[in-house]
Amino acid sequence: MKRIVIPFAMILTACDPTPPPQPETARASNPVFETQIQAVEKARAVEGQMMEAAEAQRKQMEEAAQ
Repeated sequence: MKRIVIPFAMILTACDPTPPPQPETARASNPVFETQIQAVEKARAVEGQMMEAAEAQRKQMEEAAQ
């Protein structure tokens, strides 16, 4: 019985259910979503500018309060 169980257990543990990683491919341009993607990228850029402006304003208010 051990002669059957041990090889069977080794076979089951040797099998890996995860597929191999796929190489990254370049994102294909889709005209339907391209304008929306550009809008999101532009919003992220504006968000960074707004955060910088808010931080500068906060520093000015702290300096004025001192």
